[in-house]
Amino acid sequence: MFRYILLEMRRTLRDAGFLVFGTGMPVLMYLLFTNIGDDSADGWKTASMVGMAAYGALGSAMSIGTGVASDKSLGWLQQLRVTPLAPSHAVVGRAVSGSVTVLPVILTVLLASALVNGVRMAAWQWAVLVVLLWAGALPFTLLGLGNGYRLTPQGTGVVNVACLMGFGVLGGLWFPLEMLPEWLRSVGRFTPANRFADLGWATTDGHAPGAMTLGVLAAWLLLFGAYAVISYRRSARTE
Repeated sequence: MFRYILLEMRRTLRDAGFLVFGTGMPVLMYLLFTNIGDDSADGWKTASMVGMAAYGALGSAMSIGTGVASDKSLGWLQQLRVTPLAPSHAVVGRAVSGSVTVLPVILTVLLASALVNGVRMAAWQWAVLVVLLWAGALPFTLLGLGNGYRLTPQGTGVVNVACLMGFGVLGGLWFPLEMLPEWLRSVGRFTPANRFADLGWATTDGHAPGAMTLGVLAAWLLLFGAYAVISYRRSARTE
C-alpha cells in the first residue's frame, strides 16, 4: 500500500493547475469577505480565516473524487484490482495520497490572513491549526472518493460542487450560523463541515475541541469511509 500511496501522490502533484486554482479561490473569498463592508473586526477576520481554510480544504479533499472517476473511465481501477491490494487498503491509500492537495490551501489562507489582514496568534496555535485542519479533512476525502468510485467524472463533479456549496452554507464556513433560521442552525451544528471548522475555531480561542465536535466528526468519518469502500466494490460490477 505504501508504494501505491507514493504513486498516487506523484500523479496528484503533477496537476499544477489544480493546485493553483484550488488554493487561489479560497484566498480570494477570504480577502473579499473580510475587507468589504463593516466586517473588519479582528475577531471576524480570525473566524473567517478558519472558515475559508476549512472550505478550501474540504473542496480540495473532495476533488480527489473527480480524478478517481476519470481513472475508472480509463480502466485504471481494473488494473488496480488485479493486484493484491484489498479494497479497504486501496481506499485508504488513495485518501492518504489525496491529502497532499489539502495542505497547500490551508497554508495559503493562513499566510494571507497573517500578511494581509494582520491576524496574530501564538506560534502553537498556528501549528495546531494547520495539523487539525489537515487531519480533519479526511472525512471529505472519503466522501469525494465514494462519489468518484460510484459516479461518472461529470456526475462526480456536479455532486461534489453541490456538497461543497451545501457544506459552506450549512456549516457556517462562509458566514456565522447565527445568521441562519433556528432550524437550520440546529441542522448545521451536526454537519461534518461545521464540526470540522470547529477544530480550528476552538484552537483560535485557545482551547481543545469539545467532545461533541470529535464525536460528530468520528461518526461522519466512519460513514463516509464505509461509503467509499462500498462504492469501490460496487464499481467493479459496473465497469
